[in-house]
Amino acid sequence: MTAFMRPVLLNSCAMAATEEEARYRIDVPIKGRQGARVVALDEVANGILRRVARQGWNAARFLELASRGAAAVVLRDLDGVLSSLGEQLETADVVVMIATADGDEHAASAIGAACTARGIMTAGLILDAGGGVGGAGTALRPHARVLMVTSDENDVSEVLLALRA
Repeated sequence: MTAFMRPVLLNSCAMAATEEEARYRIDVPIKGRQGARVVALDEVANGILRRVARQGWNAARFLELASRGAAAVVLRDLDGVLSSLGEQLETADVVVMIATADGDEHAASAIGAACTARGIMTAGLILDAGGGVGGAGTALRPHARVLMVTSDENDVSEVLLALRA
C-alpha cells in the first residue's frame, strides 16, 4: 500500500520557483514610511504615545495637542516644539490618531478633514476602558480608513508596525 502524496506546485514555495519566475522576485527589504504622524488626542493617549515612541520606528513623528478645544489645531512634538497641523501634514503620508473616550472631538474632526482633503490615509485607535468611543471616535468615523476600538494599548504598536511607521 502506498501513501498518498500531494504534488508540490511551482508556486508552493520560493525554492520551487522557476528561473523565469525568480526574475520577478523582489529581494530588497521593504522600506518604512517617511511621513507617519502619530497624534494623541487626550492626556491618557499622551502617556500611551510617549511609551510607544520609545520603541524603534522609521521616521514617525509623535505629536500631542498643544491645547484642547482650540480653534486651530496646534501640535507639540515630544521635545516641546510647536507646529501647525498644516506644517505636519506637508510631508505626511499617514496619520494615526490615538484617543480615549475623553479625546478632543474638535481636533479629531479637524485633523481627519485636513487629511481627507489632502488624500492622506488616516487611522484612529480608540482605547476603551469601558467608557465607549466618545466624541473623538464619532468624529473620526467619517475620515478614518481604519478605526479600531481596543482595550489593549499594545495594539497601537501593532498598527504602527503594520503601517511601517
